[in-house]
Amino acid sequence: MDHERPDPTTTDVIERQGAFEDRDAWPVKGYCRIERALDLVGTRSAMLVIRELFYGGTRYEELTRRTGLSEAVVAGRLKQLHGDGIVERRPYQEAGQRRRDEYVLTDRGRALFPVIVALAEFGDVVSDDPRTGVQLVHRNCEAPLAPHVRCGEGHEVPLDQAAVRLRDEEHVTALRDRSRAQR
Repeated sequence: MDHERPDPTTTDVIERQGAFEDRDAWPVKGYCRIERALDLVGTRSAMLVIRELFYGGTRYEELTRRTGLSEAVVAGRLKQLHGDGIVERRPYQEAGQRRRDEYVLTDRGRALFPVIVALAEFGDVVSDDPRTGVQLVHRNCEAPLAPHVRCGEGHEVPLDQAAVRLRDEEHVTALRDRSRAQR
């Protein structure tokens, strides 16, 4: 069976530009910000812990109970998220108890808020019953939150107007060429 490649000018894909137009010339490792982000938070368990931190959970026991994950998994995720600068530990001590840590999102962790909103909206798209689950809303007017893609000038950008290019083409081309020469 002959499979035709879709014409990128007529399908909803992100247009490749510049040296990145030859996608096969660029290895995934080291060039993709999406991959780097997924290295930090790309597991289901990490996102469930992050969700609960956004919902106000701070203590290990809360995070374990509310995510439904095992203690070992939550402990591992918190250690990883702390090491990656997504959460910070803050000591607390209740009367008659030993000192413990609670966990709060750092600025880097709070930067995940648009991702949480986008995942929640996608969850609505794939839900069998749109009346179930939670809804993220604007507390002042109670309207549902929605993610939007905008450029630095403030324009909304639909998929068919998006493009991808190397951030600093000259720099990364030199790095890639040096790496190839060393092999």
